Amino acid sequence: MEQVGAARDLVLGYVRALNAIDEAMRVAIPSLERLADVLGLARSRRIGRSGHIGTYAYTVHGAGCRFVSDNGTEVDVDFAADGREVFDLWRLRWYGLSLPEPLDVTDQDLRAAVQSLQPLLDEVRPGWFSVAS
Repeated sequence: MEQVGAARDLVLGYVRALNAIDEAMRVAIPSLERLADVLGLARSRRIGRSGHIGTYAYTVHGAGCRFVSDNGTEVDVDFAADGREVFDLWRLRWYGLSLPEPLDVTDQDLRAAVQSLQPLLDEVRPGWFSVAS
């Protein structure tokens, strides 16, 4: 049960980090309405597919973006068609492993943690989650 608690803290940390990134991006790019707009800016070549925005390095990929903070913490996120930020257990694990004090938790513990956080989180498709609106 202790590991589920650690996994729950990891999931909440990921959500907080994602919110901090969203806030920092909006400060750095005032025209940004939502984080998913980074994809459109990169695709239209108004920003590069990778670079630095504010205090984050970023790399746009497929349907998402990977952000790396100054301390090396990585937050990888995809975007749904409606612009919602979505993530899976792999992205949560990778975030945990990138923390200054890495936290390695099992997919089973992460799944239990995510389920314990409903209704804060929605499962938008099997294995993919989003912060509830």
